[in-house]
Amino acid sequence: MRDPVTDFEYPGAWVAACRSPDLLDDVRRGLAVLTASGTILRRGFSTGTTAAAACKAAVLSLACETVREVDVTLPCGIAVRLPVDGYRGQASCRKDAGDYTADVTGGLEFIAMAAPSLSGGVQFVPGEGIGSFARDTPRHLRGTPAISDPALDCIRRSIDEAVEEADLSGTTVILTIPRGAEVAQKTLNPRVGVHGGISVLGTTGFVEPWDDHVTEGVIDRIARVPGAVVLTTGRLGLRYSRLLFPDHEAILVGNRLEEALRAVDGDAVICGLPGLILKFMNPDVLEGSGCATVEELSATPLWEETVRRELAAFRARYPHIRVVIVDRDGRIIGESP
Repeated sequence: MRDPVTDFEYPGAWVAACRSPDLLDDVRRGLAVLTASGTILRRGFSTGTTAAAACKAAVLSLACETVREVDVTLPCGIAVRLPVDGYRGQASCRKDAGDYTADVTGGLEFIAMAAPSLSGGVQFVPGEGIGSFARDTPRHLRGTPAISDPALDCIRRSIDEAVEEADLSGTTVILTIPRGAEVAQKTLNPRVGVHGGISVLGTTGFVEPWDDHVTEGVIDRIARVPGAVVLTTGRLGLRYSRLLFPDHEAILVGNRLEEALRAVDGDAVICGLPGLILKFMNPDVLEGSGCATVEELSATPLWEETVRRELAAFRARYPHIRVVIVDRDGRIIGESP
């Protein structure tokens, strides 16, 4: 049995130990994960998925008045159905955190308002509660809404589907998150230069239930790999790890690099985007740089020397671990010898 989100082949022993066989179909569909102990944990939905559902429901309610659920195709390609509350051009959807109990955005309400466009075309307007960048960054200008490209694509695709289904010539959709600014204070947004609300994100559209059970499963998987393993921190890192190291097994460990390295028996590679990797190697890497994030640091003259220094120090501590840092286009921007 394979996880359609991560492409991980679940060991037969995990399936045999499953405590809830009736939920295995959710695992096959990617809606849940199976752990080494046999526990099944539900994936949650990202802020991007929740936003897409609210926007789609608002548009659909222009044609059929009441909407109670909508289908959304996630960035990872999996179609899901979410409960919504839509009526005459306004709809809301509450964020489902799944079994990720530490998700501070769980239960947050997303509200979309839609109106027909007499001139045709589709316009999406991020409103109150959605954060924006407080200053220019390598990828975003100051004032740009903090909405990731995969999330924005999902929102726009969902609106387009609703416009077609409702037989409209066009629409304007305004999305708000009433408690977004309040909840954002509990996230990393203030530290990474995003203010005024939460970020709307979602590389896959799901939220992983990263808790002790999942960590146990990841560690067990690392211990089972007979040869060298590639540890990566996120979805883009996983994609590029598979391209750069096709003969290795790439395992997504999120921010659990320390636990993952303890489970490695022999040589290994850490591969991924610079943020989590450099902060893992040195939590104080930004000190004295004047930068709020590693991404900002990468656009300064300090970058090359900083990477050389941190890679050398890490190699001295972990001589059997190779580190390959890539950017969002897959280019190698730092590599230990």
